[in-house]
Amino acid sequence: MTTYDDRASHGGAPDRAYGAVGEDLTAVVERVRGSVEGVIEGKPEVVRLSLTVLLAEGHLLIEDVPGVGKTMLAKALARSIDCSVRRIQFTPDLLPSDITGVSIWDQQRHDFEFKPGAIFAQIVIGDEINRASPKTQSALLESMEERQVTIDGKTYELPSPFMVVATQNPVEMEGTYPLPEAQRDRFMARVSVGYPSTEAELQMLDVHGGVSPLEDLQPVAHAHDIVKLIEAVRGVYVAEPIRRYAVDLVSATRTHPDLRLGASPRATLHLLRAAKAAAALAGRDYALPDDVQALAVAVLAHRLLPTAQAQLNRRTAEQVVQEILQRTTVPASAGRPAGFGGLGRPGYGQQPPRRL
Repeated sequence: MTTYDDRASHGGAPDRAYGAVGEDLTAVVERVRGSVEGVIEGKPEVVRLSLTVLLAEGHLLIEDVPGVGKTMLAKALARSIDCSVRRIQFTPDLLPSDITGVSIWDQQRHDFEFKPGAIFAQIVIGDEINRASPKTQSALLESMEERQVTIDGKTYELPSPFMVVATQNPVEMEGTYPLPEAQRDRFMARVSVGYPSTEAELQMLDVHGGVSPLEDLQPVAHAHDIVKLIEAVRGVYVAEPIRRYAVDLVSATRTHPDLRLGASPRATLHLLRAAKAAAALAGRDYALPDDVQALAVAVLAHRLLPTAQAQLNRRTAEQVVQEILQRTTVPASAGRPAGFGGLGRPGYGQQPPRRL
C-alpha cells in the first residue's frame, strides 16, 4: 500500500508548536471554535457540530440555500487548522479523475506516473457537491469510508486527519442532482446554517462589511493537535445502556411506518462516535444519553427516506427522528463514573467501570 501525503506541495507547513504543549487538549478546541465563530456570526451550535464531526473522524454535509455562509464555514474550519486544504468546485462537467487523480505516461521514464487529485488533502472542501453527476459523486465513496484511493490497481492512503466538508443547495434548486443514498450515508452529520438573526447580521456588516473575514484568519492549531484530540475521543467511555439506547433509536427508524428507508448500521457507529466527541467537547471522558439525543437528528435525518404518503402529509425526516426520540426509553444516568478525570486532565485514560 502506497502512502501519499502532499502537505508540503499544497501549502502544509512543517511541524511547529502553537502553544498547545502542556495545555489541556480542550484549549485547542476552544481556540479553533473561537476562530471559526469569529467568521460565522451568531451560529455557535453549527460551529460546535462541525468540531464534533471533525473529532469523531467523520464528514460533514452543509445544506442550505445560497448565500448563508456554507462555503465560508467550511473554509473557516479548514484555515483554523494548519493542515493541507483543497477545494473542489463541483460542476456538471467535473470528472471522477479530477477528484481522485490519474496515471500519466512519462516518456522519459517509460512508465506511468500518478498525479494525485484534489482528494489528497487533510481537509477537502466539496463546494456544491450536488451540482456534479452521480458518477462523479461516487468518486468520493472509497476515500470517505476507507480513507484511501485505488487507481490502476494501486492503493494510496490519505493523510490524517482527513475530513470532507461538502456543501449543497436544496434539491429543489435548479441544476442540482440528489445525492445517492450511499453517498449521504457516508456523511456523519448534516447541518443547515440558516439565516442569521438581525443582531448577528448587523454585527456582520460592521465587522466584515469592507473585507472578507477569511483574509486575516490564521491557523490556531496544528494537525497534530487534532490527531491527539481524535485519539482522546476514541478513549471516551460509553456505558452499555447508552450503547443500547443508540441501537434502539436507529432500529426504530427501520420499522417506522413513515419511512421507506431507515438508518444503516453505519449510522449507529456514527451516532456513537459523535456522542463520544460531544462528551469530549464538554470536558467529559464518558458519554451521557444527552449526548446521543442532541446529535440524533443531525446524524440520522439525512439518511432517511420518507414514504410517499408521509411526503404528501409534509412529514419530514427530522420530525420522524424527533418522534422516535420521544417514544424511546432513555436510560437512567448515574452521573460521572468513579475514577474518571476530565478530558486532558489527570485521571483521563483510566480503566472505566463495567457498568454505570
